[in-house]
Amino acid sequence: MENLDVMVLRTLRDWRQAGRRALLATVVRTWGSSPRPVGSIMALCEDGTVVGSVSGGCIEDDLIYQHTRAYATAAAEPSRMPSGAPSFVKYGVTADEAHRFGLPCGGTLELLLEYDPDPSQLQQLVVALEAGQLMQRRVRLTDGVVSLQLADTPAELLINETELVNTFGPEYRMLLIGAGQLTEYLATMALFSGFAVTVCDPREEYSGAWRVPGVAITREMPDDVVTSFRPDRRSCVIALTHDPKLDDLALLEALGTEAFYVGAIGSRRNNEARHQRMVEHFGMQPEQLARLRGPIGIYIGSKTPAEIAVSVMAEVLAVKNGVTLPRDMDVAQAKNERAVVHNDPGVLVCGIQRSA
Repeated sequence: MENLDVMVLRTLRDWRQAGRRALLATVVRTWGSSPRPVGSIMALCEDGTVVGSVSGGCIEDDLIYQHTRAYATAAAEPSRMPSGAPSFVKYGVTADEAHRFGLPCGGTLELLLEYDPDPSQLQQLVVALEAGQLMQRRVRLTDGVVSLQLADTPAELLINETELVNTFGPEYRMLLIGAGQLTEYLATMALFSGFAVTVCDPREEYSGAWRVPGVAITREMPDDVVTSFRPDRRSCVIALTHDPKLDDLALLEALGTEAFYVGAIGSRRNNEARHQRMVEHFGMQPEQLARLRGPIGIYIGSKTPAEIAVSVMAEVLAVKNGVTLPRDMDVAQAKNERAVVHNDPGVLVCGIQRSA
């Protein structure tokens, strides 16, 4: 699946280029619990078609009812969608509204509604995003006039008395080294999480049997692929082969980039051996290896490739979203606590008895 924001903006552009009325809704403020974060967008066409999301569905239903012909009493009834300057609308101000719109207890959100955005501006924005550029979109609140400019870094949505500033970026990317079964599960989850996925494996017996559609596959050497991939702050690189000849050089290249996540599959012992190799053979310093994650994944007691993929994807998303993983998610501690709960001291780790 592609980046959701790009999908919303492209669909909105297509509607407007076809002469259809439409609005763009942006979540600009939230209080308490909210189903969608600030900056989330959705587009609504005059016929009631929706792409994107600002809630679990109830708010979208209300916007359709209030602004489209979907509930018209006669075929000739004009569109209910207003024209002119953007407007604000709040949902969940009262407990009754929060219940009616399915918002969490105490949740309130505010939307900015832009009516009939300029299709030429949307075209310019979509083309830039499809080219991998980071773009800042400014909306003047008095009349809805939009200006676009390149952005240097990702930024949170900003709104004040005069304008809305929202930064849109190219889709997140994931580079996976190795084309085994675990990679198939992880790539599938990454696609559904909005990542563009590339898989690299020079071993034909693995890459030749690849079965996940929508994933770019290459048989070049992993370190060369990392170089051409050019990881940025919206990229992650994960080595999954267990083969140092394939993983190590790729990881070294990735650690020299701005990738937000660099990690490798393997046990704690394998991870320690990997660090030692990189220090002894490649002159890496411990502080340079601090970004290298391993063992990867949040400990959930996973045993199967699918379960391991869930744990890895959860960690990638946590890092992407700036979440500090709590101490009880640490692999060693979680395993120890599980052993204590099950009264099985024989499997305690971290230098403690491992007789089982």
